[in-house]
Amino acid sequence: MIVITGASRGIGRFLAEHFTNHGEEVIGTFNLTQPENIGSVKYFQVDIADFEQVKNWVATIKEGLNNVVLINAAGSNYNSFGHKSDILQWKRTIDVNLTGTFNVIHQFLPIMRDQNYGRIINFSSIVAQMGIPGTSCYAASKAGLWGLTKSLAAENASKGITINNLNLGYFNIGMISEVKPEFQEVIKSKIPMGKFGAPSNILNAVKFMIDSSYMTGSSLDVNGGLF
Repeated sequence: MIVITGASRGIGRFLAEHFTNHGEEVIGTFNLTQPENIGSVKYFQVDIADFEQVKNWVATIKEGLNNVVLINAAGSNYNSFGHKSDILQWKRTIDVNLTGTFNVIHQFLPIMRDQNYGRIINFSSIVAQMGIPGTSCYAASKAGLWGLTKSLAAENASKGITINNLNLGYFNIGMISEVKPEFQEVIKSKIPMGKFGAPSNILNAVKFMIDSSYMTGSSLDVNGGLF
């Protein structure tokens, strides 16, 4: 069973569409972006930054969960130089990307531990590694996932649960659409492969993490050689 947060657009939508088209039972969340019909995906509106909403959502689906693969694709972005940042928008991004991811994991871990099986895949970002001006909030939220992943992986390794990160570069999907074309060309010029990645590369990495029972607490870079 595949559970994907942020499944109504971008990478989350791409993965939801693939897995449901290949016969997997898929549950997806959305918050602000209304989902279009994607196969048999079961959608729930959840603000993952709100712990009570997450708790109530998981309670409604708990009885049907089995051998869960949890893919945390929900995310929020806010760009601003640190000294000019709106503190509420800064906090909101942390609340979604870091605390929200933990809220979801917190509710699924007891189920996974009872079943002695679980796969948790978090989406971090190359932005956390590069020191890009204007990205302090997004970078901090994504870097926090590294420590979260390692700690939780150690806590749950004996229960058949793996927890890993994908550090994603720039792809032809998702937030890159918010970047002006001229800046997209600047970004491409810095990528050794000279192009944005195809979403299939993310899918391949996700499949690898699902199949790898001895890989946990790891961060895998998928970025076209950009560091």
